[in-house]
Amino acid sequence: MKNNKTALVTGASNGIGFELAKLLAKDNYNLVLVSRGEEKLEEAKQKLSTYGVEIRTKSSDLSVYEDIENLKNWVDQNNIDLDILILNAGQGYGGDFVHSTDLSRELSLIRLNVDSYVHMSKLFLKDMVDKNEGKVLMTSSVSGTTPIPFEAVYGATKAFVNSFFYAVRNELKTTNINMTLLMPGGTETNFFKNADMAQTKIGSMKKDKPEDVAERGYYALMSGHEYAYGSDDVEYEGDILNRMQSESQKAQRHRMISEPSPKS
Repeated sequence: MKNNKTALVTGASNGIGFELAKLLAKDNYNLVLVSRGEEKLEEAKQKLSTYGVEIRTKSSDLSVYEDIENLKNWVDQNNIDLDILILNAGQGYGGDFVHSTDLSRELSLIRLNVDSYVHMSKLFLKDMVDKNEGKVLMTSSVSGTTPIPFEAVYGATKAFVNSFFYAVRNELKTTNINMTLLMPGGTETNFFKNADMAQTKIGSMKKDKPEDVAERGYYALMSGHEYAYGSDDVEYEGDILNRMQSESQKAQRHRMISEPSPKS
């Protein structure tokens, strides 16, 4: 039986975003897949085509203001009525903030991890509120619950997402819009490699499978929960350790796994 509902997923070509799109397709949601690379988007579309749902792709760099505006215009021009919005696109970046990281890359990171969440929410949430129906999943990180030395900017962007999520969710509590926050920990994606952190302790630690993280987030979204962590261990870190310790204690604890190894 066909479902006429549609979900838009950002960062959909791989990792958690792709796994979320797969779960939606299994539930017969038509898909709008958004990511930067056209080739990877097409590969994702082909893999998901076995579920028999309608799949559209839109290559967009969500760190660019105009690309987000163009994405919304494209959705409107194609008369796509969204029932689910999944804001999942994001990236990390690690290193010594003062001595080794690149400012332009950090500012680009902020545009993707922070600006795009605000911009996408501003443009797309109004349509859901106008029809008083919809679901929103924002992918953040357990890093948003603690300072992250040697990922200082990345951790701060996730703290912003967490705060932004809860504020907007509260504003919309008189509507039928359900909002869920997904906070993964280390996950088996290209995250640490792309963040220049593959050689750190956290980069080499055992990680959660993206399909398991996506399943927890998807269940939380569909059942109306306000948040979910990527695993039980991550939940313990976020809801127990990071609530018990001071900001300085948390920063020092994380430094032990995120500090780059000395170069020989």
